[in-house]
Amino acid sequence: MTGNERAETRGRGLPVIAACMAVVLSVAISAGCEPKDRRPGTWLAGEPAEAPVTDWSFIDDYPEVYVETHPWYGIPHSVTTVIARSGNRIFVPSIYEVPAEFPGSKYWNRIIAGNPAVRIKIGDRLYEMEARPARDPDEFQTGLAALARKYDFWRQVRDGENPDLPFVIIRMHPTGE
Repeated sequence: MTGNERAETRGRGLPVIAACMAVVLSVAISAGCEPKDRRPGTWLAGEPAEAPVTDWSFIDDYPEVYVETHPWYGIPHSVTTVIARSGNRIFVPSIYEVPAEFPGSKYWNRIIAGNPAVRIKIGDRLYEMEARPARDPDEFQTGLAALARKYDFWRQVRDGENPDLPFVIIRMHPTGE
């Protein structure tokens, strides 16, 4: 076999390799990759909530949820966080490494500062929401109190046992309500 024949043979294999890579990539993208603990993920899988929710008390049964954000480049970035409510007002915290104003050092916070549209996975359901920092002191305290009612860690934060913890409270507003 001459050098030209070998090059032609190798050249015919490239489209097959490219096609295989495209299939693997499309399967990986369509399947998504949910976050786990501190590791972020991409797309969230689940059943979209079909009707507007009038009673968010079911949130009390879930210690953690996933929040999917939508950056400018089109591949979602999702994180694991805790969630609490006060009546039908929904709150999640975001803890920073060092004291900072929102959006601070968290990548997902920087994304929602530019695009507040998020999806939250609670159980197997996906809920469309808008994420906004609780800038009003009363709303911030309401969110912190909701978290403190549900989680010992946040109760300690509220009671001043961790006064140097840098964090923000983010209010989740269901879309269409």
